[in-house]
Amino acid sequence: MSNQRVTRIADAAIEILAERGMRGLTHRAVDEAAGLPSGSTSNHARTRAALLGLTLARLTELECGLFAGLMPDADAGGAAMKATVDPAALAELLAQVTHRALDRDRHVRIARYELALEATRRPELREIYDRAGAGFREPAVALLAAAGSADPVRHGRQTVAFVEGIMFDSVVGAGAGAALSIDDLRAAFTEFLRGVLS
Repeated sequence: MSNQRVTRIADAAIEILAERGMRGLTHRAVDEAAGLPSGSTSNHARTRAALLGLTLARLTELECGLFAGLMPDADAGGAAMKATVDPAALAELLAQVTHRALDRDRHVRIARYELALEATRRPELREIYDRAGAGFREPAVALLAAAGSADPVRHGRQTVAFVEGIMFDSVVGAGAGAALSIDDLRAAFTEFLRGVLS
């Protein structure tokens, strides 16, 4: 997001979602949380749907930044996606990505889960959410193909689902509060990939 005020509004909306849930997200609450004059949020996102879309776009930007340097470039021509990937190296990569996501910005994860539920009720938000998700699924498919998967599309989706499951359980599920070490994650992904790639 290039506009600093829009970024400030979206960041405030993320904080509100994490702290108060979907019901607490109003234009007025965002103005107050962002320290902006009344009506500022409405100027950039007139409707609730627009505010949710703006917030989801910012969440996607934050998550892409979080994984920058760890996930390979998803461009079809990217050499990193064409090279053979050793399963042990892939397990290490997935462990590092997941550990980084769990280690930083817990409120970002909570806000994303709030938006994921809301997307099941709002087709316009679902479209944005699915488009953002493709940015994570496509590299996973390419990585599984490079690791020798017989069905990289299916296995790529399963890998993303496995990562999501670990994060959900660690942040808001039964395992919330139990920190997973990098060694725990490395072992989990090694076992998962052994089953997928066997």
